[in-house]
Amino acid sequence: MTARRASLTRAAPSLYSLALAGLILGPILGPGYLLLRDAVTTPRSYLTDSALGLTDAAARAVPQDAVIAVLSSVVDGGLVVKAILCAALWLAGWGAARMVAVLLPHAGLGPQLVASTVTLWNPYVAERLLQGHWSLLTGYAALPWIVCAGVSIRRGRPGGWWALTSCLAAASLTPTGALLAVVVALVVLAAPGGSGRVPSRLLRTVALFAAASAPWLIAVLGSGSGATSDRAGVAAFASRAEPGLGTLGSVAGLGGIWNSTAVPDSRTTLYALAGTVLLLAVVACGLPALLHVRLESAERGRRLDPVIVALTALAAAAVLLPALGATGWGLAVGEWAVVHVPGAGLLRDTQKWVALAVPLYALAAAAGVRALGSRIRLPGAIPAAAIVAILLALPDLAWGVGGALKPVQYPSSWQNVVEDLEASAEVGDIAVLPAGMFRKFPYSGDAPVLDPAPRMLPVDVLQTGQLVVGQASTVGGEGARAARVEQLLLAGAAPKALAEEQVRWVLVERTTPGPLGDSRRTLDQLEKSWEDEELALYRIPGDVTDSSAEGRGLAVATHLLWAILLVGSALAYAVVRRPHSPE
Repeated sequence: MTARRASLTRAAPSLYSLALAGLILGPILGPGYLLLRDAVTTPRSYLTDSALGLTDAAARAVPQDAVIAVLSSVVDGGLVVKAILCAALWLAGWGAARMVAVLLPHAGLGPQLVASTVTLWNPYVAERLLQGHWSLLTGYAALPWIVCAGVSIRRGRPGGWWALTSCLAAASLTPTGALLAVVVALVVLAAPGGSGRVPSRLLRTVALFAAASAPWLIAVLGSGSGATSDRAGVAAFASRAEPGLGTLGSVAGLGGIWNSTAVPDSRTTLYALAGTVLLLAVVACGLPALLHVRLESAERGRRLDPVIVALTALAAAAVLLPALGATGWGLAVGEWAVVHVPGAGLLRDTQKWVALAVPLYALAAAAGVRALGSRIRLPGAIPAAAIVAILLALPDLAWGVGGALKPVQYPSSWQNVVEDLEASAEVGDIAVLPAGMFRKFPYSGDAPVLDPAPRMLPVDVLQTGQLVVGQASTVGGEGARAARVEQLLLAGAAPKALAEEQVRWVLVERTTPGPLGDSRRTLDQLEKSWEDEELALYRIPGDVTDSSAEGRGLAVATHLLWAILLVGSALAYAVVRRPHSPE
């Protein structure tokens, strides 16, 4: 009976996290496709040059797009993304509980469940879901597991490096996820003490990061798309103050995303202040207890656990720096960096780095619950009260963030266009109308969505990367050829000018608003290949040179390396780890 109870206790955080993930995602798990702001899922996507990061557009979705392209050739793409997203939230909560078990081994089940709740039920998760950053949440989910892997390495446990490799690869589904993961790994392994020399640990971690990030690193170096960015993006994507909080209070409460429309309703009123107070109260109650945790036998002799101290410093930086980045001088520094420092544009969405504070928040909440529970006769009441407080801090995260996450169904027109293009098999790219990157279809809801064409069609679709933020603010993109083609269409240029830009097709999306300019003059000179009330596909006559990018073999090799690191290291860890090891 005792063994059975112990088994159930060990399984409880995993089951609890899975239940919370289901409660959060709710309606999106039904039939249909996720199509909300930056989130675009389709029945099938293709291994185009864009998916491999070989165009001049920024490699923001590498290797994500290639992974989905490969998997969706076997399983419906909508199901693939739903499975990844559900797994990410489940593993984020479960990982927080495991992190507590590793660093606070006597905390017990209640504090572990509180840590899971803090990690899953917060404004960061809500706002990133509403912005459509589902793949970023895979990097977020890896953070507590990376802490566990780092502690395992410090304690000399077998399999620690394999676990870290697998976590870094999983987080590297996007460049931002990779950077979040490597920062946490370096912070944990740079803390003094532990098995092995600190420089050796750090060098090995950087090497693993480079290998896991090879697909997007090679894409950036090969295309030059990450060299510089539009300085307007710094202010447009800076952290934002929410009602009653100011910027510092917003990011301290794990909110403050730049897009004021991608927030739960409760964060648009003074309830944001009340919710932030509830969350931070749960966290703050545990900080004194957490910062006096003594080390286990592996590093006995120090008063404070250096890993916890390092995570505390990281959390402070993760809150303060995004808040400072929204000040006048912070914006000035950011604008200088994106113009003069290659790759600095990746940092401009400053609120996303607040994720680095979450491991400390989860540990502090668990430590506080444990400390308070030890002083009263009903210790189970304290974890329950803390969980209720966290849930009440953001009540509308439930059921698809208040119903905002809901699947859509694409009209059959898209599949007809796909079949037409596959039957043609002609070389050349696709240009799209209306101009711009975002759409508002009758079936996609009120929020603007990224054009699904690049992920829906079997041919490369030109993308300018230009973003419209708010009512009038425009942030320039990196797609130079796409921008030229877009201007040619809007000016009503001759078909020959488009053919010289290696464009074979023009797709007109008829049910979304947007600039068309004088494009009718160009379209009247093209061959109509297919049309209905939703879409019209035009063929550009004449010779069009092959637009396939060089370096496809290298790009495929780096993606294979990423897959080998992810799967191989996970299998190796499963083989070498000891059954009784907590990590």
